[in-house]
Amino acid sequence: MKPKILITRAVFPDVVDRLSVHFDVESNPADIIFSEAELIEKLQGKDGLFANPADRISAALIQSCPNLKAVCNMAVGYNNVDVAAATAAGIMVTNTPDVLNETTADFGWALLMATARRVTESEHFLRAGKWEKWTYNGFLGADIHGATLGVIGMGRIGQAIARRSLGFDMKVVYHNRTRLSPELEAHANHAQYMSREDVLRNADHVMLVLPYSAAVHHFIAAAELAMMKPTATLINIARGGIVDDAALIAALKQGQIAAAGLDVFENEPAFNADFLQLTNVVLTPHIASASEPTRRAMADCAANNLIAALSGKTPPNLLNSDVLKK
Repeated sequence: MKPKILITRAVFPDVVDRLSVHFDVESNPADIIFSEAELIEKLQGKDGLFANPADRISAALIQSCPNLKAVCNMAVGYNNVDVAAATAAGIMVTNTPDVLNETTADFGWALLMATARRVTESEHFLRAGKWEKWTYNGFLGADIHGATLGVIGMGRIGQAIARRSLGFDMKVVYHNRTRLSPELEAHANHAQYMSREDVLRNADHVMLVLPYSAAVHHFIAAAELAMMKPTATLINIARGGIVDDAALIAALKQGQIAAAGLDVFENEPAFNADFLQLTNVVLTPHIASASEPTRRAMADCAANNLIAALSGKTPPNLLNSDVLKK
């Protein structure tokens, strides 16, 4: 008898077909969002979970699903999974690192450039039929070339963003939990390590790429925004909750910083509607990894992890290696 798995959200049909060779699959082509109670009910008797980053895999859910052996998240982030509870229950947890680094870095630059050069604001102006003449001061934005880029979170994606800055003749400053090696700093356009506060004070454009955890909840709040230059931009492609969205809205309204570009939000998709009243913010719906090749690579990576986990092998992207001792 094949192991049973649940795929919580719609995914590429060929990935479902591949998993069906190995497992008895319950999929969700209608892309219904399950409540925790519904998810618990559907997981009864299931051995594996192909999870979406929007799924909340809590300790209560884990305790209610005694057959569960593997949770394979189709994302590089895994703050939606209680990894400690999973480890205690002997459940393997995996993510999909590396396959989205370059695509996400590309999008970080797209968001930075749209924000600094006021692309969304000027497009809305044009579409509204307000463009009647060229003016010397129409939609003046900030230069990217020759500016200082601040990267907070210098992991693989942060380093990919820093490498791209070389073509813009930028200076790179960064903050990370641990300083990079001299070799990695050199490869990341000779990035200079600083405290969070010094990055915020010195950068013309600040890019957030750090993983979310309780320790970095509201890592950028009113006090940190007050440190930034009034001409600076803030770009968040990391996770919602790292920025205090209410404080950011206040800073944007008051002109404390020039603009922000946001792909992630607190409580998404139910984000703070006050953002919609601002013209100096570019908003996208969590799409930094959304190129077709990359999303396919993420789905394949999650599938590979699940196949390995339920075949008696160590998944290639196991997050909680301590579970193997169990």
